[in-house]
Amino acid sequence: MDLTGTSALVTGGAGLIGSHLAATLEDEYDADVRVADDLSKGDRERVPDDVEFVRADVTDPDEVAEAVTPDLDVVFHLAAYTDTNFEDDRTLFEENTGMTYNVLERMAEVGVDSFAFTSSSTVYGEAPRPTPEDYAPLEPISIYGSSKLADEALISTYAKSYGVQSWAFRFANIVGPRQRGNVIPDFIQKLRETPDTLEILGNGRQEKSYLHVSDCVDAITHVVEHGERDLNTYNLGSRTTTSVNRIADIVADEMGLDPEYEYTGGDRGWTGDVPKMRLSVEKLSALGWEPPASSDDAVRRAARDLVEELT
Repeated sequence: MDLTGTSALVTGGAGLIGSHLAATLEDEYDADVRVADDLSKGDRERVPDDVEFVRADVTDPDEVAEAVTPDLDVVFHLAAYTDTNFEDDRTLFEENTGMTYNVLERMAEVGVDSFAFTSSSTVYGEAPRPTPEDYAPLEPISIYGSSKLADEALISTYAKSYGVQSWAFRFANIVGPRQRGNVIPDFIQKLRETPDTLEILGNGRQEKSYLHVSDCVDAITHVVEHGERDLNTYNLGSRTTTSVNRIADIVADEMGLDPEYEYTGGDRGWTGDVPKMRLSVEKLSALGWEPPASSDDAVRRAARDLVEELT
């Protein structure tokens, strides 16, 4: 799909990835971009000034109807809740899958037939590494991962039975400016409060792949422009991994600090955490996109941005 000059909707477009994606579509593709976000997690100031903004709760079909209109060429569906949004797992699962169903149902009603979706590496559960897209069985260990897998099932149905060309992106950990509620900004905020010590969840040896948000957006647009199947599923990540201890080292270095580390213990940071994750990106590479930086480099670039941003 050629994105140049398209009319595009980005749900969750006031969040980390969505705001960067909206800016890229407008600046680099001269697209007519609309952002829909309820601002429960996102920030209105992140949305570029020239981008149309619709305050919409995507769990509400009536509000989805206002955002998804017949003039659209493509919908990028990034709106989602994470494990930290609700104490109630049922609410998390039902609202995530409900949002995706609402968007797809409305697209079918008004004849919009191109759909891009941000899934997650959590659909794989604790799989062998590097994990390819055709790995099976998919056995997520978190409610968030379960909701993303259910979303993918809905997308498959609309792609195969209703002619909605779809792209699903299974993300590694995406990092960069404007990020909140993740390991890098969390470490920065902790070290601002107590520069001499840093609490680390788990044992610090959890090791995962990190990709900078600007590279993530570049990969998304590349796949949408070059992936031509009815359902295109791609891992997005780097070829290397970074441990939590290494992230702490990088953040402390960028802040000019040398704290003592204190651990909460165990091999997981939280219930449902996958301690080790690295995605295969061979399918993405074969499509012509190669991760331009290592996982460590992505973490350092994000840490540098966020240290300045959170000062």
